[in-house]
Amino acid sequence: MKQKSIEIPIDSVTLNGDIVFPEDPVGLVLFVHGSGSGRHSPRNRFVANILNQKRIATLLFDLLTLEEEEFDSISGALRFNIPLLSERLILVTDWVLKNQELSNLKLGYFGASTGAAAALMAASKEDDKIDVIVSRGGRPDLAEGSLRKVRCPTLFIVGGRDDVVIDVNKEAMGKMICIKKLIIIPGATHLFEEEGKLEDVSHHASDWFLKYFRS
Repeated sequence: MKQKSIEIPIDSVTLNGDIVFPEDPVGLVLFVHGSGSGRHSPRNRFVANILNQKRIATLLFDLLTLEEEEFDSISGALRFNIPLLSERLILVTDWVLKNQELSNLKLGYFGASTGAAAALMAASKEDDKIDVIVSRGGRPDLAEGSLRKVRCPTLFIVGGRDDVVIDVNKEAMGKMICIKKLIIIPGATHLFEEEGKLEDVSHHASDWFLKYFRS
């Protein structure tokens, strides 16, 4: 299994990322973190490790530069700017597709919290390039205008004790016309910090990715 840190030049900025490339991967998942998080998110890295064990390559990257993160930590102005974050994701996706080592792989998005909204918005514009999406504790309502345009199979995973987000996800799914599914993890809160709950998320996500990468 190969892993390395990379720099992704897009437009006038360069984003930092970490890629893990198992032997003979079945696909590549781009992780889209939630507000106030980044590529070092322990929850996303935990999920990514499970995916790697299932022969799924993963790319975790920062949606913002260091300077932008510093500005956002004070103002909070960028973390909910879903159009900006989705545009960054689209540019990273295009970078992947131009990379000779990665371009032949099927692509998926794993979005957490507000990152799920960015993933859905990006997928609605890149529908011929993205094969599958998984949302963990997502805020799909923040991508409301894009939901009907998403064409790839989408799995929503929500904690059973995250009542507001459950309702938000159910409402969003009603507006989507793609293959979609909601899995509610009993006893889990928004961040799935309870024992064994993140493992449940990881296995549901890997099963969904494998199903549609191989279809």
